[in-house]
Amino acid sequence: MKRVLALLLVAAMIASFAACGKTGTDTKDTTKVPDTKAADGTADTAKDTEAPVELERPDTWEREEDEDVYEANLSEYTELMDKAKAADSIDEKFVLYAQAEAYLLDSAVMIPTTTRGGAYQISRVAPHTVPYVQWGNDDDRLKGLVISDEFITKEDREELVEQWSKALAGEGEYDPAKYLTDKGHELNRTYTTTFTTPCATFDWLGTSMQSDTEITVNCVDGLVEYDNLNNMQPALAESWEISEDGLTYTFKIREGVKWYTSEGKEYAELTAKDFECGFRHMLDAKEGLEWLVEGVVAGASEYLEGGSWDSVGYKATDDYTLTVTLEQPTSYFLTMLTYSCFLPLCDSFYQSRGGVYGEEYAERVADSNAYTYGINTDVSSQVYCGPFLIREFQADSEIVLVKNENYYKIDDVNVDTLRWIHDSGEDPVAFYNDAVKGTYPATSLRQAAGTLDLAKEDGNFEKYGYVTDTESVTYFGGLNLNRGTFELENGAAKTNQTEDQRIDTHLALNLKSFRQALQFAFDKATQNAVVNGEDLKTANLRNMYTHPQFVKLSADVTVDGKTFKKDTAYGDIVQAYLDDMGSPIQVADGIDGWYHPEEAKAALAEAKPILEDAGVTFPIHIDVVYYSANPNQVAQAQAYKKSVEDTLGAENVVVDLIETTVDTDYYAAGYRAPDGKSADYDMFYGSGWGPDFGDPCTYLDTFLGYGKGYMTKVIGLFGE
Repeated sequence: MKRVLALLLVAAMIASFAACGKTGTDTKDTTKVPDTKAADGTADTAKDTEAPVELERPDTWEREEDEDVYEANLSEYTELMDKAKAADSIDEKFVLYAQAEAYLLDSAVMIPTTTRGGAYQISRVAPHTVPYVQWGNDDDRLKGLVISDEFITKEDREELVEQWSKALAGEGEYDPAKYLTDKGHELNRTYTTTFTTPCATFDWLGTSMQSDTEITVNCVDGLVEYDNLNNMQPALAESWEISEDGLTYTFKIREGVKWYTSEGKEYAELTAKDFECGFRHMLDAKEGLEWLVEGVVAGASEYLEGGSWDSVGYKATDDYTLTVTLEQPTSYFLTMLTYSCFLPLCDSFYQSRGGVYGEEYAERVADSNAYTYGINTDVSSQVYCGPFLIREFQADSEIVLVKNENYYKIDDVNVDTLRWIHDSGEDPVAFYNDAVKGTYPATSLRQAAGTLDLAKEDGNFEKYGYVTDTESVTYFGGLNLNRGTFELENGAAKTNQTEDQRIDTHLALNLKSFRQALQFAFDKATQNAVVNGEDLKTANLRNMYTHPQFVKLSADVTVDGKTFKKDTAYGDIVQAYLDDMGSPIQVADGIDGWYHPEEAKAALAEAKPILEDAGVTFPIHIDVVYYSANPNQVAQAQAYKKSVEDTLGAENVVVDLIETTVDTDYYAAGYRAPDGKSADYDMFYGSGWGPDFGDPCTYLDTFLGYGKGYMTKVIGLFGE
């Protein structure tokens, strides 16, 4: 799965390559939020009042069992998801997924905040020159980039987008390189960008972090890939067949493809066995990819529980034939293949570096002398079959990839060199100036960082500025339901809470009405405005976990007496279920659909007597960790504090801003916390999720309980 770090956390981060120059108002939803006040003007909370709750306050702090906390707060979620997966049709399944998502949102354990894009940018990169698809890893594949030697004007960008749109509709071709060169541009074959947290491994099957795979997927191809018109194309699989019962997929592997060392020396031929071994290694590694295929590929679940590899339906039947057998027909299976869990590894190289399979793996990987595969301190620890080779890696400074001159589709590679330079976002003005000089091909323009004003002053905004497309990635804030860490091992990110305050906060966060009070008091638009500017404050706001337009119904469908028409968007179904619950949440993109101050006060009024009866003392203290060297983070944290305290009153809730002075501490407290127990915060809005395949469960499965859901760690539960 693709766990992503919020882009707004890095002031100089270059925004999406898919940017097409839409104005931020194109996708705004102006639907009026229903009036939820009673006749006397008070908020009507009778629609969805919490069942009577009796809380018992312990005398001393002690972390609870994750299973108990999950059951108390999300007891019905797993049941609703199981019901959806057992549906008879795809359309019925989508409706039931929407019901489950409405339940998740109403629980208020998390709050969707933004998506990528929807921000000002100037760029030398032609729009839509990387794969344009909502899921998988393909949008990180950079071989197709078309980069000019000068910023592209608004007018030229609009024309390029128009050409792309026509090509998407089957009218003509999209050739941005020709367009730009005909306009007098010269093309740049070096692409330079930044990284904030370094690639921790070169083993693309041994990680679920986008900060790792955004580098490595440029060095390895999969069975299939998407092009920049959203069409699936053959990659290492030249063709495939699907059995009539939908259970067996047979892939013919491209002959003559080779593995190469970091120096470009041929190492071995790629065969179907490399896909089988890659899949087995992914299951052995158990680094957060394996649950994606449980219940999908036959025998995978049993193997993870100690079963035989022989029963797993992922086998090379000869050198160039890979056969995949599924547990049941899975309509979205082909869309899964663009994600990293289905990538190959070079079996002979893996074994030469100490790699083993099965029960021996865990012991072997723990021995750093015996196991040296994919370690990020040695670029020679991996071999590659893709368009680029990792040539240099310095975790605190620079990562360099060079073109693989022997790549089997060399004509598709428009870039000779990819460079990532370390930048923690501490000096966005310097980054802007470097971008203007040509060091970087693009730069975001942020209000809090001062770069938007700079671009307006020097004329670059008027000539080149545009608003980037929004995407399918969803960033969200998670409330820590079962906090187990109150400072890092090095003493950083240390809470100021007393033991009594920790107990009070824990009890409050495990009460739905209090969580709703916090979430409805969060003015996301204002927090966004301090970074992106007032005119774009809602442009990239997201209000549900799944992209609201992710799927649509293919036919009319009736579920439990409720009928939805053909072509109804998934988000509209979620909204219908929320409306039935009496929830004020509005899920459309481009509005502040959770910010309801009166509802927040009403929820607090419901929660406060319950908590006080249990012995809780107000105010409740909520820790928010931030990175103080980044002006965007400082502005965001201050905006969150002001929003919550102004709405609920500082006598009721105090947001304590916990400073980290180095970015590694910030990541350790939140984004890279290995499990829920290690999450060092009460509220964290720095993580996000990008879909792995074309079905809503790619989002929703991440909040399944009992260790099945990858993102429950953000709400303080489960994990490693």
